[in-house]
Amino acid sequence: MIEKNLRQDIQTVSADGEPVGQLIDGVVLRHQVTQIDGRGTLCEILDERWDVADSPIVYVYQFTIRPGKAKGWHVHRLHDDRIFISRGELKVVLYDDRVDSPTHGMINEIHRSELRRSLMVIPRGVFHAHVNIGSTDAHLISMPTRGYDHSSPDVFRLPLDTDAIPYRIEDLPGW
Repeated sequence: MIEKNLRQDIQTVSADGEPVGQLIDGVVLRHQVTQIDGRGTLCEILDERWDVADSPIVYVYQFTIRPGKAKGWHVHRLHDDRIFISRGELKVVLYDDRVDSPTHGMINEIHRSELRRSLMVIPRGVFHAHVNIGSTDAHLISMPTRGYDHSSPDVFRLPLDTDAIPYRIEDLPGW
């Protein structure tokens, strides 16, 4: 009787450890190499030669997310996000709200960690939420393609429990 309830896992990564799922159109996830020696570590964050974003660096800031907390849902209409994870463990959930996108309506759930640092490009029009699933503060460096306008922020929010996005962030306080 147990046999009929068994479900085989589906493939989520290749034999090389790379995710096999489709990313939302325009989303880039570039894993970075952390160099280690007797003095410490070094990890490159962004190099224009990588061809992951065609806009120059115009604004940089760091943000943190406390353990068990979430930041999101939010979307930008005028700029793309470029976010590097430096410390911590996150689940990033993306929702493509762009009507003209070939991946309109698609959800991506991507786990990011300091154990495999990465730069993520999130195009304008894609809602995103960051959930700290680790036990320490997550540290992220953001390099959006447009500077922050304090008088008219390019940030539009929905509550975490919205029905407008077909995904549930469970039992985590946030906006």
